[in-house]
Amino acid sequence: MSRVGNRLINIPDGVSLESNENHLMVKGPNGNLMVGLCDEVSVNIEEKTMSLSRKSEDKAAKSMHGTTRQLIFNAIEGVTNGFSKHLEIIGVGFNVKAQNNRLIFQLGFSHDIVFDLPEGIEAVAQKTSLEIKGADKQLVGQVAAKIRSLKKPEPYKGKGIRYKDEYVRSKQGKTVGGSE
Repeated sequence: MSRVGNRLINIPDGVSLESNENHLMVKGPNGNLMVGLCDEVSVNIEEKTMSLSRKSEDKAAKSMHGTTRQLIFNAIEGVTNGFSKHLEIIGVGFNVKAQNNRLIFQLGFSHDIVFDLPEGIEAVAQKTSLEIKGADKQLVGQVAAKIRSLKKPEPYKGKGIRYKDEYVRSKQGKTVGGSE
């Protein structure tokens, strides 16, 4: 029995839900999101609450029960409050600038790296810190991971792009010495 799938979802003021057979449209102050619904789960919308139930007890229905509930919950949270990821850029001369809907990185390469932001994502850039914001939790995490992959933090000096509180284990460099 799914503990996550059985929990009720509270619908805040200013959020409206429209349900089709295959999709649930969530509209709120921060935008609109569409959540795909699977055939094994049915959605019951009441005045200010929402619940999900399984149509059968097979393995696919049980696995999608909690997943669908959490996707809908994240969509409601996204259109009301939004999601954000914080990144740090560490290294001498490493920085980022925001222009229109793109980010320009200087990461120690011979050229600047231009990163176009997808629709629905905005970025706040100070020289060595970056905040990715948006309504879609999955898209915010995916964009942050792509930006991090431009220059992953290396283990010797720690230079690169990392999440705000990420711990990068550092290695000891080569030692000079000989056995004479």
